[in-house]
Amino acid sequence: MRSVQEKWDNIYQQKVGEPPVAEVLQHNHYLLPEKGVALDLACGLGGNAMMLAEKGLSVMAWDISPVAIAFLDQAANVRGLTTIDAQVRDVVAEPPEPNSIDVLLVSLFLERSLCPALLAALKPGGLLLYQTYCQEKVHQGGPNNPDYLLADNELLELFPGLKLRVYREESLLGRHDIGMRNQAWMMAEKPLL
Repeated sequence: MRSVQEKWDNIYQQKVGEPPVAEVLQHNHYLLPEKGVALDLACGLGGNAMMLAEKGLSVMAWDISPVAIAFLDQAANVRGLTTIDAQVRDVVAEPPEPNSIDVLLVSLFLERSLCPALLAALKPGGLLLYQTYCQEKVHQGGPNNPDYLLADNELLELFPGLKLRVYREESLLGRHDIGMRNQAWMMAEKPLL
């Protein structure tokens, strides 16, 4: 864990400005429930966690980097967002408990072995918002290691049994200078019992 933690600490120490919010959340926030428990998994500097809290959700925000969590704690305090519980946590070693999350957001993080635990963590009716990098890239950006890149339409297969509500993966189609390139995102709902 130490070398991974140090890598991300170094990356987050270089970041300046407002932390970004994932496009899947920006474009679909109106589909969120008005209350409930959300988890921003591998939250980084917490742009998603803060938006989820602003939408009225109680938010857990987990990341392996103490630097990122300290930044998020400070930013949340400045904004008066008291419903964020930010924790340093190795999300692979300690995934969320089953049936504990109403909204699960994962952005720019891919660990395929964790997908069954994430699916189990969603409560019936819970929402999964997922956005990350693809193998088919229009331009450089994100990781190069295929272990951290989605194959074509792979995101649709990683969480079986969910009801797909929104999906976007433009790949290499059409004009490469516009649109959402290099990433796929989806919003899906766990069926009620």
